Amino acid sequence: MLWRKQKTNGMIYPESSEETAVLKAFETMQQAMIDKDMDTLDKVIKDGTIFTHMSGKQQTKAEYFADIKNGTLNYYGYHIADLFISVDGDHAVLTCTTTLDAKVYGFSGSWDLHTNAYFEKTNGEWIYCNNQER
Repeated sequence: MLWRKQKTNGMIYPESSEETAVLKAFETMQQAMIDKDMDTLDKVIKDGTIFTHMSGKQQTKAEYFADIKNGTLNYYGYHIADLFISVDGDHAVLTCTTTLDAKVYGFSGSWDLHTNAYFEKTNGEWIYCNNQER
């Protein structure tokens, strides 16, 4: 299933319960990054995930979490636009433009990031992973 929804009155409206669940998982992850809620991040991000930053730098889950904890990565807010979600069984891809307000590696600003977020459904929950291959 593939869908695209534009924002209406500041809200994005998914069309199915699975799409809603994928969007909720993405938003939960974003809010946990802002809150530095490591327990929630650990639950919603699959072990083995590799993060690739806009600079091209790659980090393991443990390295990424350490940078959030120690203040190297500080997230303050996010906004989603141009949202697409594709659900195929227990796999989903969320594509959007995420405007991220942050202070990263000493630089503060707002960045528009083209986001491809990959999810796997595990034990009934959508979990973020970076695995594009099945």
